[in-house]
Amino acid sequence: MQARYQSQSQYRSHCSPSRLFHTSVPSCASRPPKSRDRGPTSSETTQTDFGSMDVLGSLPAPTTGIDATTSDGFSLNSGTRVSGSGVLLLGGEAFRWRPWIREGRKEGTIVGRLRNEKGMWECDTGAWGVLDLVWPKPDLLILGTGPQVVPVSPATRKRINDLGIRLEISDTRNAAAQFNLLATERGVQQVAAALIPLGWKEGK
Repeated sequence: MQARYQSQSQYRSHCSPSRLFHTSVPSCASRPPKSRDRGPTSSETTQTDFGSMDVLGSLPAPTTGIDATTSDGFSLNSGTRVSGSGVLLLGGEAFRWRPWIREGRKEGTIVGRLRNEKGMWECDTGAWGVLDLVWPKPDLLILGTGPQVVPVSPATRKRINDLGIRLEISDTRNAAAQFNLLATERGVQQVAAALIPLGWKEGK
């Protein structure tokens, strides 16, 4: 009887399930590095220099690019200083641009209205006369509406689009930066800009 009991006990001990959880660390687990030193700098000439991967670095900046925007005008990369006026950059040329000048106002004034009764940016159609004459026409016109973004009236947008020119709106500071980038990348024949001074204040 005792032998039978022992044999059953031995059978149970052999058939008991193994432990399901292990507290020991697997030998394949990664350990933190003892040092962050990556060794001496490689002398291979085939390494990638990420600092030299500026695709626009070798392209000359356009002379009509905006070097600085001021409250009453602009400084261009060519050294030209435009004061008391906006600027129209078109086909590699820079033109003084005063879209606020209306009939009966003196040419030298920098006050006027550039918003319609709905508060949307709008100027006289004659302000875009040079766009009628130039050929080839730019693909894109970037409009800088002054110190802040002002929505453009449907009539103004239609006037530009009817010439086959796309229109993008921004405040003057960002519009100038966008023009510099796109004119360098795509060329001054493809991208134009019409910018109002940062110090512009809506008057009567």
